Amino acid sequence: MATTRSPRKGSLQYWPRKKSSRPYSRIRHFPKSKEAKLLGFAGYKVGMTHAIIIDNRAYSHTKGNEIFMPLTVIECPPLKIASIRMYKSTLNGLKLLGEVFTKADKELSRKTSLPKKDPEAKLGEYEKRLSEFSEIRVSAYTQPKLTNMGKKKPELFELSIGGSLEEQLNYAKQVFGKEVRVQDVIKEGQQVDIFAVTKGKGFQGPVKRFGVTLRSHKSEKGGRGPGNLGPWTGNRSWTVAHAGQMGYHNRMERNKWVIKVSEDAKSINVDGGFPQYGNVKSTYLLLKGSIQGSRKRLIKMVASTRKNKLVPEHAPQISNISLQSKQGL
Repeated sequence: MATTRSPRKGSLQYWPRKKSSRPYSRIRHFPKSKEAKLLGFAGYKVGMTHAIIIDNRAYSHTKGNEIFMPLTVIECPPLKIASIRMYKSTLNGLKLLGEVFTKADKELSRKTSLPKKDPEAKLGEYEKRLSEFSEIRVSAYTQPKLTNMGKKKPELFELSIGGSLEEQLNYAKQVFGKEVRVQDVIKEGQQVDIFAVTKGKGFQGPVKRFGVTLRSHKSEKGGRGPGNLGPWTGNRSWTVAHAGQMGYHNRMERNKWVIKVSEDAKSINVDGGFPQYGNVKSTYLLLKGSIQGSRKRLIKMVASTRKNKLVPEHAPQISNISLQSKQGL
C-alpha cells in the first residue's frame, strides 16, 4: 500500500497574515543603478486583456510562431516630485537628516500639509552639507485626476535614485516639483518587480485560507478544520492552519515582463470601457500575465533585482490585441 503523504498546507514565509495598514504597499529595497534616474514608478491596475504575439524566446519550441499571451493593463499618469530627502547610513539602517518640500500644490495639499518656507533657501543649506549624507531620495505623488477613476486624493510615497551622491542631488533638483513620465523609468522588454496589496477576502476558515483537506463525514467537532492543533499543554502552534484574515496583504512578485509602453490610450480601450474601471486616458503599460491586487489599486514597479535570464531583453512583436469587453477580467 502506498505511503500516505500530506505536506503541510500554507507557506510559512509570511507571518503574521494580517491586513495591510494602507491600500498601497511600501518598497523595502531598491535595485542599484549607475544611471541617475528614478528606480521605480507607480500606476493603477486597469484590468486584463490578451494578445497574439510572435514568440521571440531563444529556447522556446514556438520561437517565431504566433502564440497567445495574457496581459495586465496598468495606467501610469506622470508622477510629480513632492520633496527631496537626505539620508545618512547608520548601524540601524538609513536615518533621515532632512527633507525639503516643494511649493504648495492643490493636489498634494489633499494628502499632507506643506511648510510655508521657501524651499530654495532650505535646499541650498543642505547642498553645503552634502558630505554628511550617504543617499538622497525623493518622495513622489500620483495624479489620479488624469485617470477616469473619479479620485482626487493622491498617494504619496518614496522612491530611490540611481548614480553617485552628486548625481542623485543634481537629478533631484532637476525634477523637483516637476512631472516624471513612466517612459523615463521603464522601457519595453524590461523585467520589473511588482509591489502591491492583494485582493481582500475577509475572515476565512482554514479550508479556504490554507487548503487543508476536508475531514470525513464521521469526524467530530466539525469537518472544515485541521485534525490536530498541537499538544494539550503549552501554546497552540502558529504553524497549524487556523481561521483568520485572508487577502489584503502586502506582496511582491518578481520578473514581470513589460510587453508595451504606449501613450496612445485609444489603442487599448475596449468597447464600453474596462469593467469597474472605464477607459484609459493616460500612458499605459502591458505586463505579461496577471498581477496581485484589485482594479484601481496602486501598483508599484521597480527594476528586477533577480532577472530571469531566459526572458529576452526585447519585447515581442504584437500581432493583435483583444479589444472586447469581458466581465470577470
